[in-house]
Amino acid sequence: MVEVTVFVEAEIYPTENEDSVKVAVNNFLSDATTTIKPCGKGSTLTAVAKGQNSLLNLRNMLRNDRIRDASRRLLFKSIRGTMISFCLNKQVAFSGHVSFSEETAESPLGPIKVNIETDNPEELIDWLAEKT
Repeated sequence: MVEVTVFVEAEIYPTENEDSVKVAVNNFLSDATTTIKPCGKGSTLTAVAKGQNSLLNLRNMLRNDRIRDASRRLLFKSIRGTMISFCLNKQVAFSGHVSFSEETAESPLGPIKVNIETDNPEELIDWLAEKT
């Protein structure tokens, strides 16, 4: 197992339910400490989780949705030093699935921004989305 700290951020718009955004995050991230702070016209949810097992739900979702190979390619492209950074579609995450998205313009409700800090990004990706 590798050392892992996961940082998540998602804007919560006035038309959204805070609990629904929490569910979306908790669907792929376990044992996270979540906070919600007012921000502009809405609020911002931040979550932090430690340990590789906090990503077990995401790992299972990638396997169940049968998108491991595509996910591997995207995740390897997302490595910056010891950080893996990507965005997930908030609505899809709420429904218990994974859809990677761009940071802007792809989802009307905005993305869930995920940053994973780890001492070995390649090993973590091999575990998250093993080669098929």
